[in-house]
Amino acid sequence: MSNLIRKSVQALTAYTPGEQPDDPGVIKLNTNENAYPPPPVVGERLRSMDSASLKLYPNPVSGSLRNRIAEIHGCASDEVLLGNGSDEVLALCTRAFVENDGSIGYFDPSYSLYPVMADIRDVEKRPVLLGEEFEWRMPEGYSCSLFFLANPNAPTGILYPKEIVSDFCRSFDGIVVIDEAYVEFSSRHCIELAMEFDNVLVVRTLSKSCSLAGLRLGYALGNGELVCALHKVKDSYNLGAIPQLLGLAALSDDGLAHVRENVRRIKDSRERLKERLAALGHKVYPSETNFVWTEPSAMEAGELFQRLKDQGILVRYFPGERTGTCIRITVGTDEEIDKLFEAMSEIEAKGNEV
Repeated sequence: MSNLIRKSVQALTAYTPGEQPDDPGVIKLNTNENAYPPPPVVGERLRSMDSASLKLYPNPVSGSLRNRIAEIHGCASDEVLLGNGSDEVLALCTRAFVENDGSIGYFDPSYSLYPVMADIRDVEKRPVLLGEEFEWRMPEGYSCSLFFLANPNAPTGILYPKEIVSDFCRSFDGIVVIDEAYVEFSSRHCIELAMEFDNVLVVRTLSKSCSLAGLRLGYALGNGELVCALHKVKDSYNLGAIPQLLGLAALSDDGLAHVRENVRRIKDSRERLKERLAALGHKVYPSETNFVWTEPSAMEAGELFQRLKDQGILVRYFPGERTGTCIRITVGTDEEIDKLFEAMSEIEAKGNEV
């Protein structure tokens, strides 16, 4: 049977998503989900939906939602593409903008799906190592067909200076996809770069700030010719009627007011989380996301990850030369963060007894 499967797929190491346990008692601080529920208007819209309408296919280009997103960002609707999560939008970019002999670039470390997408397309990977403190470091003369730029970055949480990003976009010969999955938790964005440069797209998601990770809804903004190319390669009806309906509710004026309040709460909790980690002696990196990237002081990161898991608290650990010294902690509710530190104190106390 293996001879019927593409050799590149046989060799492929698939993306590993964060663990999703069935036990409701587990504290999940591992997948950067929003700690708070989505806007109440989302639930109201879902309950009022006429299920009989599901006998029809959805709008193939998510027309009403597309128009609303264009209105929010001050662009034309033909500069917007909707996707089944931002991951689908990223995958569409690899279809539309990378020839079979092309290449895909990204920072290392960054979102671990990027190299998998290159392997799925069976094209060259051109990773760029970040600096010692995970800062921007782009080699002179670097080139590739498509560069994925997560800003703020994951898993580090670091936001790159806008001037540097702008200079890179201006001088780069390929397509730059600025992945702003966490941008609502940061101090600035790059939407205007997508409007200014013909080779730039900004990709966003409603999973994080809008608390809609279970809905799978993302979008791209940018030059109409690039967006048109993405529409050519997307599935016919890539976004169902329910995501379109609920996305429109989340991005209504009432929905956005709720989202902004949730974002404020998370940013406040993030700063308290960073302070408490620093007080334990952890090295804490700057974060403009809904998670914190930190290097433990009392034990190896992998050991702390496992000990927390044994106590029913999930954080994210990425083995590897560049990432293996740190863990990534999603900003949970204040109660969840208190339980995290209770567990950390207990683990540290037991470690000191050995």
